[in-house]
Amino acid sequence: MATTGRPRAMSGTIPSMESAGEALKDNTVIVVLGASGDLAKKKTYPALFGLYRMGYLPRDVKIVGYARTKMDTAEYHKRITSYLKVADDDEEGQAKIAEFKTFSSYVSGGYEDGPSFENLNKTIESIEANYQGPEKNRLFYFALPPSVFIPVAQHLREQCYSTSGKNRIIVEKPFGKDLESCRVLLKSLKQHWTEDETFRIDHYLGKEMVKNILVLRFANVAMGAGWDKNSISNVQITFKEPFGTEGRGGYFDEFGIIRDILQNHLLQVLSVLTMERPVSFSAEDIRDEKVKVLRAIPPIERSDTLLGQYVSANGKPGYLDDDTVPPNSVCPTYAATTLWIHNPRWEGVPFILKAGKALNEAKVEVRIQFKDVTQGIFKDISRNELVIRIQPSEAVYLKLNTKIPGLKTRAIPTEMDLTYKRRFTDAKIPEAYEALILDALRGDHSNFVRDDELDVAWKIFTPILHWIEGKSGPAPKPVPYPYGSRGPKELDPFIGKYGFRRTVQDYTWPTSNISVL
Repeated sequence: MATTGRPRAMSGTIPSMESAGEALKDNTVIVVLGASGDLAKKKTYPALFGLYRMGYLPRDVKIVGYARTKMDTAEYHKRITSYLKVADDDEEGQAKIAEFKTFSSYVSGGYEDGPSFENLNKTIESIEANYQGPEKNRLFYFALPPSVFIPVAQHLREQCYSTSGKNRIIVEKPFGKDLESCRVLLKSLKQHWTEDETFRIDHYLGKEMVKNILVLRFANVAMGAGWDKNSISNVQITFKEPFGTEGRGGYFDEFGIIRDILQNHLLQVLSVLTMERPVSFSAEDIRDEKVKVLRAIPPIERSDTLLGQYVSANGKPGYLDDDTVPPNSVCPTYAATTLWIHNPRWEGVPFILKAGKALNEAKVEVRIQFKDVTQGIFKDISRNELVIRIQPSEAVYLKLNTKIPGLKTRAIPTEMDLTYKRRFTDAKIPEAYEALILDALRGDHSNFVRDDELDVAWKIFTPILHWIEGKSGPAPKPVPYPYGSRGPKELDPFIGKYGFRRTVQDYTWPTSNISVL
């Protein structure tokens, strides 16, 4: 019987992995602080609209935008809908946009003065006056620069805190610049908001394939059996962008690729990849295990680090050609760092985190390379690899060796391939921000970063960051790599010293061009 790519309907109840929390179902005002900025326009509002269109926002929800920018309602609505992905001929979608505008309003004000927040509170109270029932809930989203996190958190608590419902804040990264600044930020926020009210967002924890790692590991005996130092040679977690700073070098130069990508996004992926099985799906049980494995990672060594900076090539400008970048900056736009986990499961396995801008493609993936087979009847064959492609085109595939069809007994590398767009043909994969805002509305902290998790993460990276910035001696000069390349030419020797081996023989997928005689 012919089959389609659509998953077969399952009998019985599919096990739920949702962590229990107090959901905001009614009488909720969502305040987007920094509503005029790029983050709000490109991510926050499209996510809120997506949740509204799917029916996941609280009943009778109201959205209030807040920022310094002076603008009227028409301009505000134009901004918040400019990145909504709805076709012009999609009548239902266009109608939803019109509805979305009706419950979205705007207030202008400062971020550091009490009267501005008193005015915001009056706007919220005027909305809540029309709500039925005693409970009035407020969710505040910080689409803001970190420089104003502390005053905004203070004024929201003092001037805009609901005394008759639940209050929550969603705080965007970066959470400080090193261990000391992170601790200052955490301490300041805790003076006004409890840990239970605080949701620190790292959008990589909302990505479908990152969330799927938990299922792949702990819902499959076949996977779990080889998930340790006895079977795995090395692990690479890779982030690649095909564009440079494009006029935003001033901001990037302040933080660099390690703070921007490795210390948060890729370390979060690593923690889910390597943690022990949690005793339940509750948020604290999951986050306890993530913290445990991060505590087993010592600070990164300079010898385990490769730094690069892109230069002009292929008609594209180099990093230092960006007018917003300080002259002679040694800020790395590429970094590869190797982490070691000192626990019984992972002792001796190198975890190589790589991230770079102005590379040859856009890709985020986890590549787990297994050890060689025992020498004997098979020699010089490719290693098994499990690849989890986080983006684009979500997929999981296992690279293994099989006999070539025909009369010869010869092993060739091939793949067991689970590409989502082929297997789940009718499924809509939610955007990460949609998933995480919904989690915050539900009160589920599972995919948000806890305070002690941040602290230990900064302990791992702070020494190497201080070295790069010249705070512990002369700053290292990153090696150059051409715009549009795979990265520094030193990359292959770098990953090679940790035991990574490339596929022994080239192959194509599918393997229809190979002779079977």
